[in-house]
Amino acid sequence: MSRASRRRLLALGVAACGAVALAGLGGCAGTPLRPLKPEVSLADIRLEGGNLVEQRFLLSLRVTNPNRFDIPVQGLSFTLDLGGEPFARGVGNRPVVVPALGEAQVEVNATAGLSGLLRQFKALGKGRETFEYRLKGRLVTGAYGDFDFDRHGELDAMKALRDGVGGPGGGTRAPSEKF
Repeated sequence: MSRASRRRLLALGVAACGAVALAGLGGCAGTPLRPLKPEVSLADIRLEGGNLVEQRFLLSLRVTNPNRFDIPVQGLSFTLDLGGEPFARGVGNRPVVVPALGEAQVEVNATAGLSGLLRQFKALGKGRETFEYRLKGRLVTGAYGDFDFDRHGELDAMKALRDGVGGPGGGTRAPSEKF
């Protein structure tokens, strides 16, 4: 085989491989390589119990999917600050599928230490009725990678202790999402 024939054969092989690769990518055109970030917000918080050293809370987090396809969530980790001070942290590993253009709730446990609780009671003793909160963490999805979230809002402390955040009338006001 002549040198020119080998070059033509090599060029045809490269062109064929390129065409196959482009055809394969065309089938994925409806699914972006990196989806839009899901939003995570605080839906409810309830005191579950505890002792002098630590307190346990059950947080219900709402995950909203702005994409046109389902997102399987494997778990998440987070911290919760109240009044600009660290309050609680937690992780959750209950899998949930957030439907396309929909939402799902994930319940996770959070642990607060005595110092965080004492700071909040001190603020309540000074007549403070609302606290700014910050929910910050990472949402773990298998196929689409991890997403960081950072949610801010205001919490009516007395109402939250009595009814939970998602209780009658709600306990949060004007949350904002920051990525």
